[in-house]
Amino acid sequence: MDALVTTTWLEEHLGDADLRILDATVDLDVGSGLVTSGRARWEAGHIPGAAFVDLLVVMGRLGIGDGTRVVLYDARDSMWAARVWWLLRCYGFDDAAVLDGGWTAWEAEGRPVSTEVPAHPAVSFTPRPRTGRIVGRDEVLRAIGDDATQLVDALGPREFRGELSFYGRPGHLPGASNVPARHLLDRQTRRFRPPEELRRLFGPAVTAKRVVTYCGGGIAAASDAFALHLLGQDEVAVYDRSLAEWAADPDLPLVTGDG
Repeated sequence: MDALVTTTWLEEHLGDADLRILDATVDLDVGSGLVTSGRARWEAGHIPGAAFVDLLVVMGRLGIGDGTRVVLYDARDSMWAARVWWLLRCYGFDDAAVLDGGWTAWEAEGRPVSTEVPAHPAVSFTPRPRTGRIVGRDEVLRAIGDDATQLVDALGPREFRGELSFYGRPGHLPGASNVPARHLLDRQTRRFRPPEELRRLFGPAVTAKRVVTYCGGGIAAASDAFALHLLGQDEVAVYDRSLAEWAADPDLPLVTGDG
């Protein structure tokens, strides 16, 4: 199973005994910062067989473990699905994919919808933690000025330049490039852009020795990390606490503008 699967592929495999489908929707109001569960959306209708997953749910309870495959989607911009995908990889689970276009594409194509709650037997999820996939502020601080590491900011251009600030101080990490997570998708279909377009967006990060992605709180950053994986760049880490932590410390550097 590829890391990015189509709606056609998923509908054809809905009955596979080893397949688990997860709706990872979280609703975020950028203006107020209010974060709410997407469970109500899921209860109103979801892909047949899809369970709802909050980011703190134990995987084994959802029937996810050795010998199973997982397809993740959400009703936003696939950022939350990518976040769960990234967490699974951090714990050594590689048989996971993100549904290209998510719920938006599935619903628009008139594919089957269900309100049933799936029941999978609980299994043992065997964690195999990978080091270096999640990094903290000290490692990020060391990465600034390190030619071998490319920092990538996944927030919007106005936040990157410092024209908007939701985290106490405006700006971005010195030396970071800006690849907004929302720019990874076609705005009409919500599908990921073709590889050649993604390569242009990421530029030197595709071939960098190492990449660290960040955003406000580690969600959009996971979407950038996922897209880099699609391009074959696997030396990627996510700064999990991102600007929520960094901007709160006045001793840590931030710069404004495009540079």
